[in-house]
Amino acid sequence: MPDREWEEYDRLTGNTVDAPRPSFRILTGDELRSATFPPRDFILSPWLPSKGLAMIYGSRGIGKTHLTLSCAYAIASGGCFLRWRAPTPRRVLVIDGEMPAAALQERLGRIVEAANEAPPEPGYWRILAMDLQNGGFDLGNVADQRALDPDLTGVGVVFVDNISTLAKLGRENEAESWLPVQEWALEQRRAGRSVVFMHHAGKGGEQRGTSRREDVLDTVIALRRPQDYQADQGARFEVHFEKNRGFHGEDAKAFETALGAGGWTMRDLADADMERVVLLAADSMSIRDIAKETGISKSRVDRMLRKAREAGRSGQAPCA
Repeated sequence: MPDREWEEYDRLTGNTVDAPRPSFRILTGDELRSATFPPRDFILSPWLPSKGLAMIYGSRGIGKTHLTLSCAYAIASGGCFLRWRAPTPRRVLVIDGEMPAAALQERLGRIVEAANEAPPEPGYWRILAMDLQNGGFDLGNVADQRALDPDLTGVGVVFVDNISTLAKLGRENEAESWLPVQEWALEQRRAGRSVVFMHHAGKGGEQRGTSRREDVLDTVIALRRPQDYQADQGARFEVHFEKNRGFHGEDAKAFETALGAGGWTMRDLADADMERVVLLAADSMSIRDIAKETGISKSRVDRMLRKAREAGRSGQAPCA
């Protein structure tokens, strides 16, 4: 780079005149084609690969922390959770910036009691609860990032729960404020780790703040309330893959899940819609009213009721 351009680079980056110039490893197209790289295996199949970056977001109280801890336990034990499997146990660090330690303890106990797998090896499942720390923590602050480095030794996956409490970015819609956190996440990828960010949804249902967060992510999962959700149902939500780099088809299919006394249950969204339509038809609602209530088209409601009758389920609704 010519001296004049280096001077401009120094001015923009704040480097001193004597600062070392960056060097890059550049490959030709043929060199890249012939290079041998380790295979990118899965940490939690199909959506979290090794060196993967992901985000899971949803509204307050929807069940994000339940999901976080259950995913972390499955990864640490080499087990499965919902429709996802961890082929090999990995060391996991969960950084929790919101929950009281006593509430975390209760939820962890439930997960262990409900698990079918053997518990993780000692040290494979660790929690950094901000509720137990003397000071604050800001993932957007380089000093705090460096203070965390010793605790990341040997860790394969870091869960950040959640962006709002652990990354004090100022105005969330300013894309530039996300850059220090994004660089930290890319640094973890270069070190061989995966990072999963938990985040809140905004009033419109999208992830809150700048969409720039999604640029470097492999996977974005949205948790949404079913239309017929009732407050007494607790952690019941739909799982939608909004970004699914490297997987598709059945693996990326949305589904509904709920946490009850017997653990987590799952069903396809089509099955959930069918049940709603049949129940409303049993209450003598017309096809038109069912369509209005559910947001499902009248033609689809009619097809679903026909299918239900063919399967021997009650599904007769008055004509619209």
